[in-house]
Amino acid sequence: MQTTPLSPEDPAQIGGFELLGRVGQGGMGQVYLGESPGGEPAAVKIIKPSVVDSTTRLRFAQEIEILKTVWGARIAQLLDADADAEQPWLATEYVEGPDLGKHVVTHGPLPALLVLSLGATLAEGLGYVHKQGLLHRDLKPANILLGPNGPKIIDFGLAVFAESSASLTAANTVVGTPSCMPPEQANGVKPLTSAVDVYALGTVLLFAATGHLPYHANNIHVLFHMVTDPATAPDLTGAPPELLPLLTAMLSHHAQDRPTITEVVQQCRGLVEAQGLKLAQARRRLTTYTAAPPQDFPTLLSVPVSENTTSPPVPVVSDSDPATTPVHAEQPTEPVSTDEPASDTRPTMFLTAPQRAPRPEPPAQPAATTPVPVPQSTEDQQEGLNVPQRPHLSGRPPARSLRHSAQARRTAQQLREAYAARAAF
Repeated sequence: MQTTPLSPEDPAQIGGFELLGRVGQGGMGQVYLGESPGGEPAAVKIIKPSVVDSTTRLRFAQEIEILKTVWGARIAQLLDADADAEQPWLATEYVEGPDLGKHVVTHGPLPALLVLSLGATLAEGLGYVHKQGLLHRDLKPANILLGPNGPKIIDFGLAVFAESSASLTAANTVVGTPSCMPPEQANGVKPLTSAVDVYALGTVLLFAATGHLPYHANNIHVLFHMVTDPATAPDLTGAPPELLPLLTAMLSHHAQDRPTITEVVQQCRGLVEAQGLKLAQARRRLTTYTAAPPQDFPTLLSVPVSENTTSPPVPVVSDSDPATTPVHAEQPTEPVSTDEPASDTRPTMFLTAPQRAPRPEPPAQPAATTPVPVPQSTEDQQEGLNVPQRPHLSGRPPARSLRHSAQARRTAQQLREAYAARAAF
């Protein structure tokens, strides 16, 4: 999430959380990047003083109770909250990364394989929500955060219990995001079923694959008419052919015609496996792709080195899928030892010996003199990931491998410092 500085009217702390910057806002409140007394980052949501009344407090208390109920790896977890404070607030797990909407607008649609991975991951996360008898009701690209451990669902402010017909909404009022809202929700039908989240997930996947939503209009009344009119088909322009059957089914006008959330997972899995990958592999590629700097995108999507090449294969994290695997065809590489556990959410970094002009031959020495290795100069240590290997003179065995040398330890420390410098906190 991108942060902006605090304004003079923003509080410096609330509920023990120090507020460090703004990360977003809505009609009801402001969201801040906060830090707990123990140094834990958090997303702190505070209701605006101008909208605090009994109804707002009741709705906010409901959101807190729902966050206490839902769980799972795809849900940003509740840390603490106080609905009775002068300014009601809640703090959830901070997810370091952009929301899906900003990522697609900035970098373009995701490849079809990664959209399928996103669909399976989010559908499974919603499945855990539905098992608690809850519905999200406001799934949209802005409520999907692309974090270092995969996508996470946020903002359960409109979530309700599936079988309940009760509502905190005023009569004849519909809440939600119209362009991601299923027809029955737009029509005010109660009670709603899990099919509303299937439809909304379909709009999210369509946006991820194409950069647009199924319905769009400049006038809100026209937009509602398009959503609720069974004769107006959703706009699937630009969707990859392999995704069209699934998206068409998920965006069906009638709830009973949509697949269940479990069927969405199964269909996404089947389409991924048809390309020769396991779903877990595709999910790792999704996380690697969304966490990569923009200049690395072409490399992550490049074609792998042919099996017939004379160069040894490049070691990768898990497998050889071309979707998002970094490839260096010029020469073999050596994995960096960083003294850290392996992770599915961060690409393996490599040290590559760059092509350098040959050094001049050292002056001849007497036969009785033992050759001395040429020390590596500081000029040889390039910034970033490309660090040359230590040279050695012919006639004696090479020095210890790079991963066991003092140079490797220094390089690992440089990489850790560079990674820490890129973090937001």
